[in-house]
Amino acid sequence: MLLLLLSMLGLKLPTDPRWADAVEENLEEILIDHAYCEQKAASTAISLIVTYPELDELVQSMSALAREEISHFEMVHKLILERNWTLGRERPDLYVRRIMNFFPKGDHRMKRLIYRLLTAALIEARSCERFRVLSENIKEENLSNFYLKLMTSEANHYTLFLGFARKYGNRHEVDSLWKSLLDFEGDIIKGFADPNRVHG
Repeated sequence: MLLLLLSMLGLKLPTDPRWADAVEENLEEILIDHAYCEQKAASTAISLIVTYPELDELVQSMSALAREEISHFEMVHKLILERNWTLGRERPDLYVRRIMNFFPKGDHRMKRLIYRLLTAALIEARSCERFRVLSENIKEENLSNFYLKLMTSEANHYTLFLGFARKYGNRHEVDSLWKSLLDFEGDIIKGFADPNRVHG
């Protein structure tokens, strides 16, 4: 099932299931990191609204996405509080930094939109894959079910971002950029296996 999901998402390298075993030894850290991932996803959606207000369909979709991501943040935060833990400070996401540095910074405005949409699609795709690994390997049943549900949401977000990239850019060029980004991610993900981070 995981390999089928990987193929659907286009990802080149699966997460070692042993990562989930290590996650389970310190759930506090992964839940805190996950909460901030949801918060940053909401911020990304809002940023796209602010930067591209003339793109009505994008604005409507990102508005709905921001609400959904905040609701996910609230759900993860509730799990943290139920365990008598505290959210704590944001952790740096080195994986996301590497992905965001893949594309050049100086292109024109609409090209930058394509870059941002593809970057967001990839982050959602890897999150989807990691949530699948958690859902299949975490022994705590309520957390396993929680991550299974979120896996579906992340898959929808991946599709949403990639669809908008293809809508606002040349399909051939966008698909070429997407392939290059997937190849890049396949190389760097080997170095990201920190069980305290969603993206390692």
